[in-house]
Amino acid sequence: MDARREPLVDSDTGTGTGTGEHVTYSVAVRDTATGRTTAHHRGPTPAHPSASVVKLGILLALLLRCQDTGREPTAQERQSAAGMIERSDNDAATALWHGIGGADGLDAAHRRLGLRESAAAREWGLSRTTATDQLTLLEAVFGDGATPLGERSRAFAVDLMTHVVADQAWGVSVAGSAPALKNGWMPLSATGLWVVNSVGRVSAGGREVLVAVLSGGHPTKDAGVALVERVARAAVSAAGGR
Repeated sequence: MDARREPLVDSDTGTGTGTGEHVTYSVAVRDTATGRTTAHHRGPTPAHPSASVVKLGILLALLLRCQDTGREPTAQERQSAAGMIERSDNDAATALWHGIGGADGLDAAHRRLGLRESAAAREWGLSRTTATDQLTLLEAVFGDGATPLGERSRAFAVDLMTHVVADQAWGVSVAGSAPALKNGWMPLSATGLWVVNSVGRVSAGGREVLVAVLSGGHPTKDAGVALVERVARAAVSAAGGR
């Protein structure tokens, strides 16, 4: 993996707020055909709070539990999963969070899926992760390699990620076409600054590309979305995707 600390783009999002010095981000891109991965980050560490991108991990933890017991998700679980991924419904996420065993259940699922730099928190939105770990999670859904997830589980996850409601389809989608994604956003109570994240798959330059952008320190959600989209475009372009 080609990992670099220097930033891809200036952190000033053009909002005129003068708060660009607080912004941190981490981005990773993987070409699914070649497996080539590139990563960049701005800030002391590539780890960030997950916000609602953790909902993809919650979904995969649910699907693994269903596989382990030899059953399909129940109608209620499917409904909650759709609300959680397609509309980012927090109540649905909390219900499934309890169903997977909370933080311990998510950490266990992450280990099975190959994540090594993520740690669940009691409040699921504060779980921490890295862009490269999010690529590992995306690889379990979209990649061609070995994965604990069965074909039906993967197809269910892909279907939900391709039906995210229009006003939540920003983020990595700008870096290509045919996106399948999950975004996350929240202000941190300690600072009032926003965490804004986006992870998913796009088609770029005739190839399928996995992209994860995590960021924090934004004065507003809109400023975070603008930065995440600039970083996603730049990262996919630098990786030869566009």
